[in-house]
Amino acid sequence: MIALHAPLVRIEGTWFMMGSEDGADNERPLHRVWVDTFELGAWQVTNGEYAALLESTVHAPPPCWNDPKFNDPNQPVVAVSWFDAVSYCDWLSGVTGRHFRLPTEAEWECAARGGAERRLYPWGDDPPESRPDYDMRWRAGPEPVARGAPTAFGLYDIGENVHEWCSDWYAAEYYGVSPERNPGGPATGSRRVSRGGSWRHQIKISRCAARSSIPPDFHYADYGFRVACDSM
Repeated sequence: MIALHAPLVRIEGTWFMMGSEDGADNERPLHRVWVDTFELGAWQVTNGEYAALLESTVHAPPPCWNDPKFNDPNQPVVAVSWFDAVSYCDWLSGVTGRHFRLPTEAEWECAARGGAERRLYPWGDDPPESRPDYDMRWRAGPEPVARGAPTAFGLYDIGENVHEWCSDWYAAEYYGVSPERNPGGPATGSRRVSRGGSWRHQIKISRCAARSSIPPDFHYADYGFRVACDSM
């Protein structure tokens, strides 16, 4: 039997420095943020895990569901819209009795940094090209999850494989007005935040501070998600 979700990694409440002084304009200003304790999926939601939603509800499968490049049970589910990702979290909450949701942008960056301040990538400052077998990976689609070593927090593939939806609306200037504690993004918007790198990009691993966004109804073959959960 395939588990309904990845193991959950507990991220203790903490202050951290969010953003970057050296990246894109939307990563400024570098600012101090507190996030409360939460739990985050150790890996991106897989096809095998997402199948439980489809088997128990009338939810439509994503466009890539039957494409052999994308439908291995251990690959991350892709081409899910933000609304699909939220539906999975809501369904999982009903099945388990816990409050599953998408992570906030601040939670995602805090988790990706792994307790180390201001480093560029989850592993440090060495470039993506320094990673083992970088040139041979992600040729035609995402890899099965959790193939490599976990981060210091016990997370797999964070910053790589597929973009991950976050709960927040996106605004390029949000960091200038963001609250210091548990920022959750603007109240409204037209695009939702995503974080992490993509198998489809020329540079396939993102910096911890890098931000991206698309409209929430889009279905892209390099977009997936991982679940967050309120701490017990």
